[in-house]
Amino acid sequence: MDRITEQDIAHALDVLGLTLPLTAQDLERAKRVQLYNWNPSRYAGLTNSPKQYTEQFRKAEEMTRTVEAAYALVSTVFVPDDAVH
Repeated sequence: MDRITEQDIAHALDVLGLTLPLTAQDLERAKRVQLYNWNPSRYAGLTNSPKQYTEQFRKAEEMTRTVEAAYALVSTVFVPDDAVH
């Protein structure tokens, strides 16, 4: 496993819209909000153009993966194992 840098942590916090200090509840809520905002199914009716829809859908899928990765990183670094449900 690669070493986690401060830049990685700063980027993960930025993706989740968080600042330090944070609690397990803050982290969980930020994850839920970002996953809701980037849910690919939310882009279904926004355009009649299949090309635009596909681009938006792929961007949403990518951001969903990014949010999940950011959550995993931040929860590993800042939240004790017994605090995450």
